[in-house]
Amino acid sequence: MYRFLVVIEKANGNYSTYSPDLPGCVATGETREEVEQSMYEAIEMHMQGLIEDHLPIPKPHATAEYVVIK
Repeated sequence: MYRFLVVIEKANGNYSTYSPDLPGCVATGETREEVEQSMYEAIEMHMQGLIEDHLPIPKPHATAEYVVIK
């Protein structure tokens, strides 16, 4: 089991997402739910490509934290 951080951003009329630990693995969607599902599928495909190319699957390192400014 792997757990990768994904960053979801609201764009002009849609959403986009990427994972800092998987360069080039991105997805877009009209809704947040759609982009989450698309990214899940993109990560699965990305990992399958790494396996087929006999490349290592990167270990997740990225973390996220909110910073509160008063």
